[in-house]
Amino acid sequence: MVPTYSAGARLDRLPISGFHRRILWLIGAGMFFDSFDIYLAGGILGALVKDGWSDLRLNAVFISATFIGMVIGSFSAGILGDRFGRRFTYQANLMIFGLASLAAVFAPDMWSLIVLRFFMGVGLGAEIVIGYATIGEFIPPAQRGRWAAYLSIITNTALFAATLVGYLVIPTFGWRAMFAIAGTGALAVWYARKSMPESPRWLESVGRTNDADRVLGRIEATYGAGLPTPRHEPVATHADPGLKVLFGRPVIRRTLLATVINVMINVSIYGFVAWVPTFLVKQGLSVGSSLGYTTFMSLGGPVGACLGALIAERLGRRNGLTVTSLVAALLGVAYTLAPSIEIATAVGFGLFTCIYLMVALGIAAYIPELFPTEYRLRGTGVASTAGRIAGIFIPQGVVWLYASGGIVPVLIMLVGALLLQAACVGLFGIETRNRSLEELRPGHDPALAPVER
Repeated sequence: MVPTYSAGARLDRLPISGFHRRILWLIGAGMFFDSFDIYLAGGILGALVKDGWSDLRLNAVFISATFIGMVIGSFSAGILGDRFGRRFTYQANLMIFGLASLAAVFAPDMWSLIVLRFFMGVGLGAEIVIGYATIGEFIPPAQRGRWAAYLSIITNTALFAATLVGYLVIPTFGWRAMFAIAGTGALAVWYARKSMPESPRWLESVGRTNDADRVLGRIEATYGAGLPTPRHEPVATHADPGLKVLFGRPVIRRTLLATVINVMINVSIYGFVAWVPTFLVKQGLSVGSSLGYTTFMSLGGPVGACLGALIAERLGRRNGLTVTSLVAALLGVAYTLAPSIEIATAVGFGLFTCIYLMVALGIAAYIPELFPTEYRLRGTGVASTAGRIAGIFIPQGVVWLYASGGIVPVLIMLVGALLLQAACVGLFGIETRNRSLEELRPGHDPALAPVER
């Protein structure tokens, strides 16, 4: 029998329960090991040079291979996730970077490790696209932004975890052990995720309404007793629109907005956050002191993600992103005017906090909400691909700017990016807070287009 009510309406009426918490931890575990695998590179590259396995040139090739793989992974995940489903794609990407990480344990030389790192990058780039988009398809509207921020918190803990584990493991067991930990963890999550259901919203969008009904029936049998009748919505099946839908009316406005957000956040991370230790050393601090100050600033990462969980449903995504971008721009100006390293560190902590708050509100919550189910991963994947490409070229721009005038031109670039993001989100964004994903379809509600204030 064809379901009377849409999958979205049935999912949105469910109370937050053990089902949602299990989905969060299954997706979050995969994204944790994804980020762990990305961040372990810093400690491993240093060990490779020390062991005589690599040099600065080969380290640069290793990093480039990672980013090229992530670009391909981000784009491919968007295509495959909309065509073959969320479950197939997140299992495939976990398998790719899990097996490649384990194979790296046995790499006979640096070039073999670089090739394997490329394949890791493919899986790593895909996980972020799939994870944030999928969590939102299960969570009710009133909680969706907060739970996306929870996922961001889990993901951001990997930076500290990778640093700590590297500190404890590499001196005693060597760099190969880091890849063993990442690969084993990824494959363990792959096995655990085998029981995770496919998104009923995606099943319905491709015409598999009976499959969607079976998944929903199992969930409702446990957690749906006594719930009110879902809101009535027609059960719609949409033909595969291809990539062209992202660049036609009325979707192109959202595609450009998502791309701007992703690129500007990557400018903030790879144009400032990643360079702070180098900037401090260039200002005359020792390597140890620079890492100490940077460690304090980096605590702003989890703080920002936690703030995202607090304000995502209070301020909303559009207002929250706009305000946070403006505050971050002011802090960027204040950083250049700081009279001492202690004050600069305090300002830097605030700037790190704002940047990772933008990650929680923008990349985790807002961008996936801008696109309907049938091309949600394609839209998210295109925006993520643009951000990854920016991440490849931004460091070269930082080197040129710093050589031409020190840290001030670099921070001018950062402030400019933040102001551009604030303007684009404030002028062209929509507010997604407390609205079902179906309501957010372009053209669904005239009150949403193009700007909701």
